[in-house]
Amino acid sequence: MIFGMAWFAMIGSGLILLAVVAAVVFILRRRRDAGDDTDTPTGQPPTARQQNDEARQHVLEMVKGMHAAAEGLHGRARVKALRHYMDGMSDGLELASEIRAPASGAPKGEWVIAPGAKPERRILYIHGGAWVAGSPKSHRTITDRLSRLSHACVFAIDYRLMPEGRFLDGIIDCQRAYRWLLDNGPEGKAPADFVVVAGDSAGGSHALGLTAWIRDQGLRPPNAVIALSPSTELMLTALGRRANLKTDAMLGPTVKKMSRIPPPLLWWGTVLGMRVLPTSPMASPLRGKLQGLPPTLIHVSESELLLENAQRYAEKARAAGSPVELKTWPDMVHVWHLFTPLLPEAEEAFEHIGAFLSRVEAGSA
Repeated sequence: MIFGMAWFAMIGSGLILLAVVAAVVFILRRRRDAGDDTDTPTGQPPTARQQNDEARQHVLEMVKGMHAAAEGLHGRARVKALRHYMDGMSDGLELASEIRAPASGAPKGEWVIAPGAKPERRILYIHGGAWVAGSPKSHRTITDRLSRLSHACVFAIDYRLMPEGRFLDGIIDCQRAYRWLLDNGPEGKAPADFVVVAGDSAGGSHALGLTAWIRDQGLRPPNAVIALSPSTELMLTALGRRANLKTDAMLGPTVKKMSRIPPPLLWWGTVLGMRVLPTSPMASPLRGKLQGLPPTLIHVSESELLLENAQRYAEKARAAGSPVELKTWPDMVHVWHLFTPLLPEAEEAFEHIGAFLSRVEAGSA
């Protein structure tokens, strides 16, 4: 029974990826239904609203495909299907950036280099996917956009995932990648003069945890940290009473199912599945010491379950004297940044990131 619970706890996080279907369907349909239903007269160009509706319909078709890809599958077969589909979402993308493999002996991952990006300006990007799925390829929409707006070379780390690896293995991979990035760029060994750590969802959790580890190791801190819809604490208690449980169409259904599991079984199932205590700052950055951190930007939707813990993280960090900025968007799906440039709100989010980095550099200067 305990072994089964361990697997459920781990795969339960992976099921969050399936819930993205319900999330985007909910958001996009609601916006489409609120739009203008008037047909475009024959021979007239489509209006901006109608163009946006077409773009949202395209996103809807993509996430429907994700649902179909994992339908009826269980365990590792489900994880494999989700990984395959997520990677396929980047097929055919028109990226401005060059995708380049790192030199021999480097951490596993890929360089994403936009025209005009400077090799001494570097971003370590840690992808999301509930620690069981996702890859540098699946998140190229984000890494390409980050490289363009920051004029920096992005190194997307391909860290080890569960269940093949331990939760801790992924953390170790990110730590090694940061050390390497300080002294190695896309052209070879050379010091960095501007470094950012960024990540989304599960990768956002790793990014926040990595920042505290960098401080504790006495390493050169990043100039800035960016966390998109990050997990700041594993949700284990009072799941059925969580704020935004009903409004979070992505995470809500999965968390509601997990809330039916007796808390002791859920706790030990998580410990055995992830092989780390949920109270550990490695898994729950909110529970760590948050003083002495670099400028940090957090984006989160006002309708998602992760909002409350993101707010708690920002408040605790500010109280400890760390400059943490929290920006929220209403009615957005978890990590809506993935759908740039299709969703206008995703473009708004990246413009905000660009402004944040400009402020950081101006302050540093």
